[in-house]
Amino acid sequence: MLVISGEKRAEKEDKGRNYYRRETAYGSFQRAIPLPGPVEADKVEAVFKNGVLTVTLPKPPEEQKKRKTITVKAA
Repeated sequence: MLVISGEKRAEKEDKGRNYYRRETAYGSFQRAIPLPGPVEADKVEAVFKNGVLTVTLPKPPEEQKKRKTITVKAA
């Protein structure tokens, strides 16, 4: 099971001649994603870049040897 959790926070400030407004929004989140097979937990990597989270979950060597071929049919 892969569990991803974090917190979002956004602040908005608006100043005018006769007013000052500041809004703050925040909240936490958590997602649990079941994995289809075993992974090498000590080699898992996660990179957050430009608002995108990329998680790499390498398979153990014995699982990498198993391959499944899927035939693609043209319609």
